Amino acid sequence: MVKLGDQHENLDHKVHRLLKAMIREQKLKPGEKIYQEKLARDLGISRTPLVNALKKLEQERLITAVPRRGFFVRLFSREEMIRIFELREILEGLAARRASLRITETQIQRLRGFFKNVKISNHVRSLEKYAEEDRRFHNFLIEVGGDELLSSILETYSILLYSYLGNFPGGLVRPPTETYPEHLRVIEAITKRDPEKAEETARLHLKRTIASLSGNARKEGSKRERKEQP
Repeated sequence: MVKLGDQHENLDHKVHRLLKAMIREQKLKPGEKIYQEKLARDLGISRTPLVNALKKLEQERLITAVPRRGFFVRLFSREEMIRIFELREILEGLAARRASLRITETQIQRLRGFFKNVKISNHVRSLEKYAEEDRRFHNFLIEVGGDELLSSILETYSILLYSYLGNFPGGLVRPPTETYPEHLRVIEAITKRDPEKAEETARLHLKRTIASLSGNARKEGSKRERKEQP
């Protein structure tokens, strides 16, 4: 592991960004305790920049502090995830709208390249590769269509969602056979520089994922009720 203590540029910021990436990649898993001494030792830093980064992550609701027990990665319920998806629907729709208005020809070529070399299959490895491409695609939309504030908010939401979605096959709520055509429609609207269609297709894509999560939550609730009945 790279020793961050050997680097001098804004160490608190570097540690904060690294911990975010570790949560996103599930190197720090939801509900898991963060062992500060070991983590500081692994990173080659003192406790001070680590604690500063942890406090910032707590403000961003990525971790939680439990009195006399320490810091833990936040563990969100399905209902909380649905609410985050609802916020992301609105904000990412705005990002898609803005992207259609400001995208350059070079960026259009990059956008058209998404999902070109990804196999649409339910095989585990194919699902994982599709999920990786899905993340890159959504991050690219945020990069092109977001300002500093919007990008920061959506980045935090994305980390929350991706860490939670690690419990789904390949990290996907819905199969590629459903979401692939939706991605293509978003790409088409943005490349045609159609802001209304770009926002509409981006929001519809996320609405359908929300509906799927909500449907699963209702099914789980019904199963629990049946088990609890005498």
